[in-house]
Amino acid sequence: MNIKELNPDSSPAAAFGARVRSYREARGWKQEELAEHTEYSSTHISAVETGRKMPTLRFSRSVDLAFGTTDTTDAFERQWREIRHGSLLEGFPEYVGYEGRAVELRLFEIGIIPGLLQTPEYAQVLADSAVQRGSITHEQASERVSFLAERQAALVRARPPMVFLVMDESCIRRPIGGPGVMDAQLERLVEFAARPTTMLQVAPFAMGERRSFNLPVNLLTLSDRSVVAYAESQAQGHLDRELTSVIPMLTAYHQLQAEALSQAASVAMIDQLRKGTP
Repeated sequence: MNIKELNPDSSPAAAFGARVRSYREARGWKQEELAEHTEYSSTHISAVETGRKMPTLRFSRSVDLAFGTTDTTDAFERQWREIRHGSLLEGFPEYVGYEGRAVELRLFEIGIIPGLLQTPEYAQVLADSAVQRGSITHEQASERVSFLAERQAALVRARPPMVFLVMDESCIRRPIGGPGVMDAQLERLVEFAARPTTMLQVAPFAMGERRSFNLPVNLLTLSDRSVVAYAESQAQGHLDRELTSVIPMLTAYHQLQAEALSQAASVAMIDQLRKGTP
């Protein structure tokens, strides 16, 4: 395969290979030099970089040692575990790499609380439900919950990103895991809204057709002010960096914010739900 033909979004393995190549080239190394640091052949590295060979746990740990990414949010072992257990949609592993470095996050969710704000108990209920439906295994469920915790921890840093969140009203009204789990989850949302680097808004049902998105959307602003968009359906995730498509999504997000409830009104709605009032 011609290396120029590799599409990082084509599969999780391709995204992994593209990251290996990117890190290698950033250091000015040839494949032979990376081979010396990892004790793998340059042929093996080429196959991984081009997506022709699936990475292994040993390989992931070897490149982490070579690149100094062991036990970091950018660890290749972390990405490998998601590939191995298949718990992420295509395009999402690469998105997570951007997420941990973004200076601003704009999120929109429908139906469930966004992953970055889920309590461990809420996340576990969702994972267990997926196991009961037969869509993932118990091992995959554990990986999914632990990986979510890693994503959340990556946002708690010395200079945390600004996080703008708009949730459809269905997110806070859909009961997940019983009253105790749901009350703790709603309390987490109120705490989130009180932070100096966050903004929480509810898109009420009354918004009707004025809601500008019908699928969950994530928009990340990076340190160079470029914007990356990620959207997914039930079966596929798509990462987009093209300005011609990202800018309209950013405009639509601003329109959504303008139509949604203010943060104060949103928190008041959440508090009413916690008190058991409609």
